[in-house]
Amino acid sequence: MTRGRSCGHCPGSHTGERPCLATATVKAGAWLLIEHPGPWPERVEDLAGPGPVADAVRAAKKAGVRPQLIRRPGRRRATPPVQVYAGSSRGGDAWIEGRELADPAELAALDLDALAEGRSPGLGERVAEPVLLVCTHGRRNACCARTGAPLARFLATRFDRLIWETTHVGGDRFAANLVCLPHGFSYGDLDEAEANAAADAYLRGEVALPRLRGRTGLPEPAQAAEHFVRAHTGRLGVDDVTVASITGIPGTTRHEAVVLLKRSRYRVVVEAVRQPDPCGTDCGENQRTYVVRELTLLNEAALV
Repeated sequence: MTRGRSCGHCPGSHTGERPCLATATVKAGAWLLIEHPGPWPERVEDLAGPGPVADAVRAAKKAGVRPQLIRRPGRRRATPPVQVYAGSSRGGDAWIEGRELADPAELAALDLDALAEGRSPGLGERVAEPVLLVCTHGRRNACCARTGAPLARFLATRFDRLIWETTHVGGDRFAANLVCLPHGFSYGDLDEAEANAAADAYLRGEVALPRLRGRTGLPEPAQAAEHFVRAHTGRLGVDDVTVASITGIPGTTRHEAVVLLKRSRYRVVVEAVRQPDPCGTDCGENQRTYVVRELTLLNEAALV
């Protein structure tokens, strides 16, 4: 895959140099993934219905759960059976469970309110292996299909059944996008080598800082604070760093975070600034990025 990507929605080009820090989808803390070979509508909630998959998608959105349609790279198997995953990327206990449903009507039995609160919806056993999502949602944005589909096929040659194509994950201007579940680490503007490195890191239980957009479900300033502490300390373990609090500083575009790292506690002040528009203003998405203004070690011994 080469750089210099453009499409009808993004009239300029993506160079891989655009800041993607703290751009992961804020509202995606609980997930419902449903195998659906397509076609995919522009918005998943507009999936043709009534039908059990369409009903489950709309019920998930109403409950505050992020629904994603998924399918295998390069293949469009007829369904049922339908592979379904449910998981939570919030807090310190990220998890995902899944099974194949012989009848999609079984989706109606899921407790989506429990899932929204970070509890099992009653789908099945927890899954030990990660689920790696590559956005290929061309109906939403042509860049996602043009860059995401070949990336998904490439990753599938190495990571096989861990890889799924998926609908919109946010951040079209960062295509190709990768989301690593259950923790929800999101990467953008990836080429094959960068995506391969990100997936390898996640299988080791780590994050890869280059092209890391952030952790889904966290406010953007919290994503930035976590990133800056990881960069400062070199701690890359998926569970090494926790944002304990994030507070806006009145009258400014700054936020103050307290970030925990094992026995250490950091105070981090980040500021939102506007980034350039190399792909033009038609992306229609958040153009902020963040810079660190203060990063202070508060203590090393108080936390166990």
